[in-house]
Amino acid sequence: MTEKQLIASKLAAVLNDLDQETIEQLLEKPKNASMGDLAFPAFSLAKVLRKAPNLIAAEVAEQIDASDFEKVQAVGPYVNFFLDKSKISGQVLAEVVQHGSHYADQNLGQNRNIILDMSSPNIAKPFSIGHLRSTVIGDSLAYIVEKLGYNPVRINHLGDWGKQFGMLIVAYKKWGDQAAVEANPISELLKLYVRINAEAEEDPSLDDEARDWFRKLEADDEEAVSLWQWFRDESLVEFNRIYQGLAVDFDSYNGEAFYNDKMDEVIDLLEEKDLLQDSRGAQVINLEKYGIEHPAMIKKSDGATLYITRDLAAALYRKRTYDFAKSIYVVGNEQAAHFKQLKAVLKEMGYDWSDDMHHVAFGLVTKERKKLSTRKGNVILLEPTINEAVNRAQSQIDAKNPDLPNKEAIARAVGVGAIKFYDLKTDRTNGYDFDLDTMVSFEGETGPYVQYAHARIQSILRKADFKPNTEATYSLSDNESWEIIKLIQDFPRIIRRASDNYEPSIIAKFAINLAQSFNKYYAHTRILDDNPERDSRLALSYATATVLKEALRLLGVEAPNEM
Repeated sequence: MTEKQLIASKLAAVLNDLDQETIEQLLEKPKNASMGDLAFPAFSLAKVLRKAPNLIAAEVAEQIDASDFEKVQAVGPYVNFFLDKSKISGQVLAEVVQHGSHYADQNLGQNRNIILDMSSPNIAKPFSIGHLRSTVIGDSLAYIVEKLGYNPVRINHLGDWGKQFGMLIVAYKKWGDQAAVEANPISELLKLYVRINAEAEEDPSLDDEARDWFRKLEADDEEAVSLWQWFRDESLVEFNRIYQGLAVDFDSYNGEAFYNDKMDEVIDLLEEKDLLQDSRGAQVINLEKYGIEHPAMIKKSDGATLYITRDLAAALYRKRTYDFAKSIYVVGNEQAAHFKQLKAVLKEMGYDWSDDMHHVAFGLVTKERKKLSTRKGNVILLEPTINEAVNRAQSQIDAKNPDLPNKEAIARAVGVGAIKFYDLKTDRTNGYDFDLDTMVSFEGETGPYVQYAHARIQSILRKADFKPNTEATYSLSDNESWEIIKLIQDFPRIIRRASDNYEPSIIAKFAINLAQSFNKYYAHTRILDDNPERDSRLALSYATATVLKEALRLLGVEAPNEM
């Protein structure tokens, strides 16, 4: 029974006009901890009982069985409940000591699959900060749903098809140098891509050439396919090096090209269901009944397919292959209309499982408030940015702890973690301006701040040679330890909330709060002094470190034991 359920049951025993479930929903957390842990507002009973709320609160506080609480008191229109700190802290600490990193594990998913379509960079273009959000949000959500008992399937839906490959082939044939590309593939291909786009603005015939080459690619022309395969292979080598640096893995690299031979079935199904309409030679599906103004174009007038045709094929393939409980698309806000159309078309086709598909949108990363663009050559490349973050972390570690062993590995964990954490602490629908100085700071609401709090606790536990004991009884009742206990107790709910909202920032903000609460406790409490509460204080430190490390893991961030 949760504390809310306990309080609601006690209130239900003296209130005839409200049932337990309604009472539980009415309970509030007071803004000030001095007003108790939970409060019942009496306003809702004022009309029924024809009394002032403050009088009702006073009567309820007098009648209630307070034996399970430190105290119950009426303050104005509220009945305030002060929970038994000693008892609850004992329960929470015992649970963390027993389960360790598995504390807050839940089996809501029963090992069903959740698909995460994430990262999905375009082949032959550099991996930039613009790709970071989809990668780290998707990776974090995978860890979060796994904690809840689902089986995450990370899919990197590579952008490895489309007219841009026609552009790239034209550019390579006009200005490319094989030796230069082999020596430094991505940067050379980027130069070619930027140049062809700039020149195509002045010379539209280049666009026509690009379309011709892409048609050759679709027709399996030997030279076109050979160049395309080369661009793809070289890109994947670079991407995988970056993914390795980010500690992100994938279960599938099936990109757009994988679905080339699967779109005919989609067209056939749409024709069988009589859903296609002719519009100036193009094939479209009317979606007005779903409140979508623009029809979904499935085939252009020249017979070419579009993103939506490919995504329909991908959705069908993934449902058949993985029988997903949910299919999550971690893709920017600007694609919202596309995913509305995709779901509506699948619904029209009679696939009710389309309700289990969710577009997890996110805002843009900018630099000095300006939008980034590969086409215009205005990008922040991720790999050199990570290297710079690691160097800055190393400088701070050298200053703080020059004799630290294994400094390079720890600096990497801090530098990479700083970039990931800063991205993930931002509400995903908001964008943010990229600022490496702020990201890698050991002060403020940053990843290194949380990592340092964890490392500090590990240092305390090493000095005390503390080993948690499942047979021991740990218990604390002071106000500052209570703030930490309440946060740790709330961790399972925090994880569910992050999953329900597809929002890793809920975990990141929780980690910041927990680190701040412990640092406040550490500043005012002599944890290592001989004291009857010493073991309980150390158990609280252990529990805090355990939950901090697990919260960081759910964000894909390491928690070094020393910094």
